[in-house]
Amino acid sequence: MEEITTLETFESIISGSNPVIVKFYAGWCPDCTRLNMFIDDIINDYGQYKWYEINRDNFPELAEKYNVMGIPSLLIYQNGEKTHHLHSANAKSPEQVREFLDSTGY
Repeated sequence: MEEITTLETFESIISGSNPVIVKFYAGWCPDCTRLNMFIDDIINDYGQYKWYEINRDNFPELAEKYNVMGIPSLLIYQNGEKTHHLHSANAKSPEQVREFLDSTGY
């Protein structure tokens, strides 16, 4: 997963016509560490997406703008718009993440 380190990069990534997934996380977050333990297999199985991650603590304005109230959260963007959002409470297992991704229709 590629790290987003600037607001300009974030805007550029989400503005494309292909769907991209951005994981909002924080270094102090135990659920984020747990997600990292199983996310690589999911990334391999869902290659239709480009995957990115952004540290929520470095970009609180983005977290607020896109209603990221808990972490980790997976947001799907296309054409500059958030199209889907997997909230942290529903991102605790590989099955929950896969179910979310299967439900998006991409």
